[in-house]
Amino acid sequence: MSQEDPAVDDRPSPGHRREAPPGRNGPARPAHRAAPGQETDGPAAAGAPRAGASFHEMWRDLAPIGRDTSTNGYRRYAWTQADTDCRTWFEEQARDRGLGYEVDRNGNQWAWLGDPMAGDAVVTGSHLDSVPDGGAFDGPLGVVSSFAALDELRARGARPVKPLAVVNFGDEEGARFGLACVGSRLTAGQLTREQAHALRDADGVSLPRAMERAGYDPDAIGPDPERLARVGAFVELHIEQGRALAARSGGGSAAAGAPVGVASAIWPHGRWRFDFHGEANHAGTTRIEDRRDPMLTYANTVLAARKKARLAGALATFGKVSVEPNGVNAIASLVRGWLDSRAADEETLAELVGEIERAAVERGRRDGVDVRVTRESFTPVVEFAHGLRDRLSGLLGGVPVLPTGAGHDAGILSASVPTAMLFVRNPTGVSHSPAETAAEDDCLAGVAALAEVLEGLACH
Repeated sequence: MSQEDPAVDDRPSPGHRREAPPGRNGPARPAHRAAPGQETDGPAAAGAPRAGASFHEMWRDLAPIGRDTSTNGYRRYAWTQADTDCRTWFEEQARDRGLGYEVDRNGNQWAWLGDPMAGDAVVTGSHLDSVPDGGAFDGPLGVVSSFAALDELRARGARPVKPLAVVNFGDEEGARFGLACVGSRLTAGQLTREQAHALRDADGVSLPRAMERAGYDPDAIGPDPERLARVGAFVELHIEQGRALAARSGGGSAAAGAPVGVASAIWPHGRWRFDFHGEANHAGTTRIEDRRDPMLTYANTVLAARKKARLAGALATFGKVSVEPNGVNAIASLVRGWLDSRAADEETLAELVGEIERAAVERGRRDGVDVRVTRESFTPVVEFAHGLRDRLSGLLGGVPVLPTGAGHDAGILSASVPTAMLFVRNPTGVSHSPAETAAEDDCLAGVAALAEVLEGLACH
């Protein structure tokens, strides 16, 4: 089956069916627009709503944006109309609360309570973009919960002694241009301007062109060390992508059934492109023994990846493939597959990918197929700052501490600033799918936990 990069739709998001959080319904507020990149500041708003009410209202308003009615999945790709609508929503949340609003040189959005230039800021947030037909919670739960936690602090009358900020990092999923965490990578200096300018989507549109169409300056992108130097800590709340928290339920320990956990580390992970070059020919007239069919080599490599990952206690997934000429009655000339692989340590990951490559090359010799492998991205193991991690666990009464195999903006930023993550329980473990879900009570527990963390870090 051929699966190309998602087609880009720059038309306004259709009137998708609105999704309220569990147990809530209501009309949406109309949107207003402002010029991208416009920076303003304003005093803190008084009379902020409590977290529960604000969470439900925000979730209701954000839910229709970029949602496909045929799949119920989200298609919020970087620098498309759906992305613009999400950015407008974020700006509205900032302005409605009287927060200082700005867009940095890389297109990441910031909402500030306090002076951004004061330094030692406590920052929270996540992302609003999605994978193709992604779920509602991956990313948006963190952004919505961040605003709701800020509302809770202000309703309590908490007085931060450090600046607080909510951030929306752009293009975290990499669904359009094939590289994850573009906004945070650029900011942290892990992606150069030249590398970013070379990115293309499936239609050949370059990242600079896409940014220009959305009203942003692609020549301004690049490292932002001055901004990161003013950040004292970054805490990202995210739905758990797995069932570790749910699996603890009923275990009899103090942490049994905990709706919230703290991340200890992110497994090393990367993306590799496998190009299988064969020979195009007629499907109905070419003898089996005369074929140089790259599809056979690709299929064998997929099976080998699964077997070798299982033996290594790691993960390997071919989740995207393109075929040329992609005709039903034609033997392919080229099959291109993308491997996502992850492991608990870098040595295991390197060995696993090497074994998969060797299996592909050996099968290719039998099939008369040339195999070429290109590493497109790699993120080393991330050990979150132990002091910050332990402080979060202490503030939350000793909640579970667990690793994850999923990459996040917090992992990218960990090389530049102290970072930590909170996970909200996922009852099924399903993510990157319309079936992704979390219970209402668990979402609100996540907001309460994040509010406690922000108060502990910024108000004392």
